[in-house]
Amino acid sequence: MVEIRQYEHYVGGNPEVERLIFERLACDLMRVQLKSRKRSGAADIARTFHAKAVLGTENARLTFVDDLPSDLRTGFAEPGAEYPVTVRLSNANGTHQPDHSPDLRGVALRIAAGADEAHDLLMTSYPVSHARNAREFVEFAKAMAGADSTPRKALALFVTLPLAVGWSTAARMRRNVRAGTSRTVRSLALETYWSRGAILWGDAGPVRYQLGPADGTAPAPAPSGTDPDYLNHELAQRLNDADVVFHLYVQRYLDARRTPIEDGAAEWKEEDTPLVRVATLTIPRQDIASAEARAAAARVDQIAFNPWNTTEEFRPLGNLNRARKVAYEASSAHRLGHRFATVEPRRNAVLGVPLRAAFRGLNRFVPWHRLPTRLGLLNLVAFRQKLRQNNLIDTEVREAPPRAQPVPEPVDEDMRLARSYDGTYNDLSAPRMGAVGSAFGRNLAPVYRPDLFDVPNPVTVSRELLHRDVFLPARSLNILAAAWIQFQVHDWVNHKRFPTGTKSVEVPLPPGVTWTNTPGGRPEKVMRFAENEGLQPADGKGPPTLFANAASHWWDGSEVYGGDKDTGISLREPDGGAALRLEDGHLPIGPDGLPLTGFAESWWYGLSAMQTLFAREHNAVCEALRQEYPRLGEDRVYHTARLVVSALIAKIHTVEWTPAILATEAIDIGLKTNWQGPPKKWLEQLGLWLFEAHSLTGIPKTLPDHHAAPYSLTEDFVTVYRMHPLLPDDFEIVDHRLGRRLDTLGFNDVQGAAAEPLMRTVGLANSLYSLGTAHPGAITLHNYPRTLQAFERDGEIIDLSVVDLVRTRRRGVPRYNDFRAGLHKPRVRRFEDVSSDAETVARLKEVYRDVDQIDTMVGLFAENPPQGFGFSDTAFRIFILMATRRLQSDRFLTVDFRPEVYTPLGIDWIERNGMTSVVVRHCPELASLLPRTASAFAPWRLATTKGAEGGRG
Repeated sequence: MVEIRQYEHYVGGNPEVERLIFERLACDLMRVQLKSRKRSGAADIARTFHAKAVLGTENARLTFVDDLPSDLRTGFAEPGAEYPVTVRLSNANGTHQPDHSPDLRGVALRIAAGADEAHDLLMTSYPVSHARNAREFVEFAKAMAGADSTPRKALALFVTLPLAVGWSTAARMRRNVRAGTSRTVRSLALETYWSRGAILWGDAGPVRYQLGPADGTAPAPAPSGTDPDYLNHELAQRLNDADVVFHLYVQRYLDARRTPIEDGAAEWKEEDTPLVRVATLTIPRQDIASAEARAAAARVDQIAFNPWNTTEEFRPLGNLNRARKVAYEASSAHRLGHRFATVEPRRNAVLGVPLRAAFRGLNRFVPWHRLPTRLGLLNLVAFRQKLRQNNLIDTEVREAPPRAQPVPEPVDEDMRLARSYDGTYNDLSAPRMGAVGSAFGRNLAPVYRPDLFDVPNPVTVSRELLHRDVFLPARSLNILAAAWIQFQVHDWVNHKRFPTGTKSVEVPLPPGVTWTNTPGGRPEKVMRFAENEGLQPADGKGPPTLFANAASHWWDGSEVYGGDKDTGISLREPDGGAALRLEDGHLPIGPDGLPLTGFAESWWYGLSAMQTLFAREHNAVCEALRQEYPRLGEDRVYHTARLVVSALIAKIHTVEWTPAILATEAIDIGLKTNWQGPPKKWLEQLGLWLFEAHSLTGIPKTLPDHHAAPYSLTEDFVTVYRMHPLLPDDFEIVDHRLGRRLDTLGFNDVQGAAAEPLMRTVGLANSLYSLGTAHPGAITLHNYPRTLQAFERDGEIIDLSVVDLVRTRRRGVPRYNDFRAGLHKPRVRRFEDVSSDAETVARLKEVYRDVDQIDTMVGLFAENPPQGFGFSDTAFRIFILMATRRLQSDRFLTVDFRPEVYTPLGIDWIERNGMTSVVVRHCPELASLLPRTASAFAPWRLATTKGAEGGRG
C-alpha cells in the first residue's frame, strides 16, 4: 500500500490537533443547518448542502472497462466487474430552491461491491471547490446560511465572508462560485461532475475522478424559467425513453505543484494529467413517477453518503476530505435526529463574560453561599459556565487521522424507545458513548506522580486523620440517605479490578505495623489489594491514568437491571416476562448468598432495602402499563417500566436527596430548576433569560447537549463521591408498629451474605423504618467506619480508607490544593486555611510536609463546608458541573422524555411520584411515620414505644 504521509499535511501539525479543529467545524455546520431551517421555515433539518434531490434511484449499475490499465486494477476495480449502484442527483444549495436558481449540481454514488463492502463517490458540477480547505468551506457555509434573497446573498458574499476569511480569499471564492453557478443547466444527464478532492487508488497512488455523459447522449430542451422542478421532469421524460449513461474517469497524481492534494481550489488540468476511462455508470430506463420509484427515491434521500464509506485502498486524501468525515457524519446525524445542536443566545454569550468576571471579583471577598439567594443562584450559573468551558476533558481514544469504514449499520428502531442493557445507543450518533467499557473522563488534567504514591504513607494518613474514634452523626439526615448514594454510585461508576492474587497494589506499612492480607493469612509488612484494570493510551505511551467504567455512565438503573443483556434477561420473569423476579417480594438469592440483581458488590442491608424497593416499583409500573395498554408486548412493557423507574430515580436524586444533603434555599431552587424549570417569579425568569436561557424550561424539555466533550462520568466525580463516612458501624433494628428495638447489629452482621436473611426476617417495612429513624455519619475527618478499615472482600482483607487514598493517587487525580485551583478556587497557603478546627490543623501538620501534599479526600473532608452542606464547597464544584450534565447529555431525560417514548402513563407516573410515595406504595403501613414537610431522607417520626424493649426478634 502506498504511504499516504508523503501526500498529506495536517492542520496544526498533527492528526489529533486537526481532529479537534474539524470537530468544531462540524458543530458550526450543524448550526448552519439550524439557521437554514429557521430562514426557510422548513419543519425538518435538511442536508447542509445538496438538500434538494432531483433523482434518487437504487437500480443503477457500474461496469469497469475490459481494458482497465494494470496499475488501476485493485480491490473492487477489476476489468469487466459490474456492481449495483444507488444514485442521487441533486442541486447543491442547502435549501430547496427552484431548479432555475443559479446553483451547482451534484451526484452521489453508493457502489455495492460486496455484502460488507461499499464505496461512496461524491462529485460536483465544477472542477474545483470554492474553498482551499475545510475552514474556508465552513466559513462560506456560515456566511451563506439562510441567504435566500439577493440582498442577503450580497451581504454574505461582500461583507460577512471577507470579514471571516480575508478580502483576497473571499474574492477568489466568489469567482469560483460565480463560474460554477452561472451556467445554464438543461439536464443533469448532460452535466460533468468532478470529485475535486483526491482519493487513494491502491498502489497507483492518488487520483481525482470525474463523471461525464456518454457520447451520443440526447440533448435537452431549453430550461424552464417557471417550473421549479424542471430538472426532475426532464430526467423523468429522458428515462421514460432510454437509459442514462455516464463514463467514470480518473486523473493520476503527478506532483504537489501540478496536482496538489491539500488544496481543494486547485484544478488538476487535463493537459497535465489526462483522463483515463475506468468504468461506465448506467441508470436504466424506468418510470421514476411510479409508486415503487417514489418509494425508492425516498429511501435514497435518507442515505447519509460519505466518501469515507469505502476501504483503505480507496481512502480519501487531503484537508477537505479529512474534514468531510466528521462533518458529514455530524450533519447527517443532525438531519436524521441522531445528534443535536444547541445555539446559545447571543445575549447569554455576551452577558456571560461580565457576569463571570463580576462574580470572580465578588467571590474574593464574599463566597457564593453567603450572598442573598438570587445573587447566589446567579453566582452558581457563572460557576457552571466557567466549569463547562474549562473542566470537561475528553479521554476516549479517538480516530486520528481518519480511517475508511464500512457503511454504518442503520439504528435499530427499538433503540429509539428503550435503554439498551449496556448503555449503547443513548447517543444515536455515537453508539458507544457512555456505554459499559468506555473511559472515565476528566474534569482536571491528571497529575501522575509515582514518586508520591506512598508519600506520605497512606496508612499513616488513614490512622491519623480518617479513623473513627467516636461516631459523628449527620443529624439532618437518615441512613436511607447513605444507602441511597451507594445505590446510585453502583449505577454510575465501577472500576474493574484484576482477580485477587493476580495483579496487586502493594503499600509499604509504617515501621512496626503489620497487616494480614487474606483471611487466616500471616501478618506482612505490606498491605496488598487488587489493582484496577487500566486502558492503554492511544499512542502506547504516557502515564497509565486511563480507566474504563465497568458500568454504563448513564443514569439507567443498571444497579437494578444489570449492565449486559444476559444479566438483564436473567433478572426478568421466565419466558420473557416484563416483571423482575422476586420471591415473596424479596430479591432472589444466588448460590453465594448474595441477591440476584444488577449489582451486588459491597452488599449490605441498606442496599438491599433500596434495591428491593425499586425492584417492586418496577413491577408496579409493569402492572399499571399492562392495565392501561393491554396491547403492549411484554418486552415493551419491561423497557418502558425501566425508563420510568430510571427517570424517577434521577428525579428523586435531583429534587430530594441532593437538597437534603445540601440544605440551602439556593440549592433547593437550583435543583428544582434543573428538573422542572425556575420558580414563576419574574426576577429569576429574567436572570436566566439574560444569562442561561436553556434553564427556563427545566432540562427534560431541552435537547441533549454534551457541551465541551462527549459525555462520560469522570475520575474527579468518582473522587468527590467517596462518602463512606456516611455509614455507621452499628445498626438498631426497630419494629415500626411498636417502636420497639428488635436488635442491635454491627456492620459485619448486616453485610454480604448476612443481608438477605436479615431482610426476610425483619421485612422491608421494618428495615426502611430502622434506617429512616437513625442518623448516618457526617462526611468529615475522623469518621471513617471502623468496620471498613478491616473489610473482607473477594478473598482479601482491605482497609478501604487506604484503598480510597491510594486509588486516587494512582489514578492521577490532583492533590487537594491543585484540585481546588483547577476548579477555580483560591489555593490554600497555610494548613489553617484548610480548616478552622485547631486539632485538625495540628494533625494535618504532623502528617503532611506542606499543604500541597494534602490528599484530595482528606482536604475535602477537612474543609469547613457552607452552612447546611453535608460536604465541602470544593466537592460541590464538581457537582455543579456534573449534576446537570448527567441529565442534559441523556437522550431519555431530554429530547425523548416524552409520552411517545414513556407512554402518557409513564410521564404521569414520574411527575406524580417521589421517594415518599414509592415507600408508601410498597409499605403503606409507614405512611404516618414519614416526614410531613421534608423528604424521605430526613429523619422519620419515631413510633410510640409500647411495652419494654425486646431482644432479638
